Amino acid sequence: METIFWILLIVIVYSYLGYPLLLIIVNFLQRWVKPERKVEISTNWPDVTMLIAAYNEIEFIEQKVNNTLSLNYPKENLYQIWITDGSDDGTYEKLKKYNELKVYHQKERKGKTGAINRGMQYVKTPIVIFSDANAMLNKDAVKKIINEFNDPKVGCVAGEKRIQSKNKTSAVNAGEGIYWKYESIIKTCESNLNSALGAAGELFGIRKELFYPIEKDTILDDFTISMQIAEKDYKIAYSPGAYATEEASININEEFKRKIRIAYGGFQSLFRHTSLLNIFKHPLLTFQYISHKVLRWLVIPFALIAIFIINLALLFKTQPLSIYFYLFFVQLFFYFTAILGAFFQTKNIKFTIFFAPYYLVIMNLSVIMGFIRFLKKRQSVNWERAKRK
Repeated sequence: METIFWILLIVIVYSYLGYPLLLIIVNFLQRWVKPERKVEISTNWPDVTMLIAAYNEIEFIEQKVNNTLSLNYPKENLYQIWITDGSDDGTYEKLKKYNELKVYHQKERKGKTGAINRGMQYVKTPIVIFSDANAMLNKDAVKKIINEFNDPKVGCVAGEKRIQSKNKTSAVNAGEGIYWKYESIIKTCESNLNSALGAAGELFGIRKELFYPIEKDTILDDFTISMQIAEKDYKIAYSPGAYATEEASININEEFKRKIRIAYGGFQSLFRHTSLLNIFKHPLLTFQYISHKVLRWLVIPFALIAIFIINLALLFKTQPLSIYFYLFFVQLFFYFTAILGAFFQTKNIKFTIFFAPYYLVIMNLSVIMGFIRFLKKRQSVNWERAKRK
């Protein structure tokens, strides 16, 4: 029992702290072995298509179109294609008023995956950038992404996702904001070492020639598209200089629903991208994949429950005030702060330090719920987006 306890503890610590710390150390040592990778600045800007799959996004249309038109990229080289399949709130009609973009619409809704597969047939440019209707890009986002493609080994470029922090008393806002800053550090180090693990749908670009239609029931379209490219031995570069900003979910319930869907998609991806587990085919990428994704999806949420139960059992089998007593106290303290975070959230009290553990608990609980849903095969590819602030 003690052996299982220590194995689980090591895995948990490694996943959240050990792996990021290892990446930071390796990145630091890398600078002594070889010069830091420099991104070549483009002088001739290629044609680029911004592909946006939008379902009932009328409230963001004007802001998103204006945001794209204001990007610091030659207007004659940047095209917009919108796919509005199934929208019935006036999204299609409003977009048709803009002469600067092309809109394709059909009444039947087949989810974001279906919209992307359909939209890609209209893309004629060598580079396509995917973005969400509610995600606003910084002015140099497209140029930053295009510069990364000057490296022929790069097949996909992932932008950074940022959470707009308006409501500091929101556990979702604070928790998701901290999470994405943490993820940005990891992805930056992964990209410098080898390849980032996946891309966020808010902003990422690919070489059009590397796109392969994804299965129609795919939940994590962004992860699938990017990792299919990584499986072809192309690199996923991470460019924090290109970022998309969006607001957090309106409340923890909306965020919980979103996380459950993502977790379902994670398990779906795990069983579909089995080649990524072949350490003989992709040694370094497989190590990254297991450390960054597989452990979080398949091990950590269940390990957190198991280690608590085992720790409680060990209290009755070991000497008083043993190390297991202190470790159990640490766990109790962590969950107590999570409960405080939940309480302060309901009272709109600003104690951000407690929101992080609360958000972490919600994340891991959503993975368990997502796993149950995955076993029951209960997740529609059509998804109502989380309500934002």
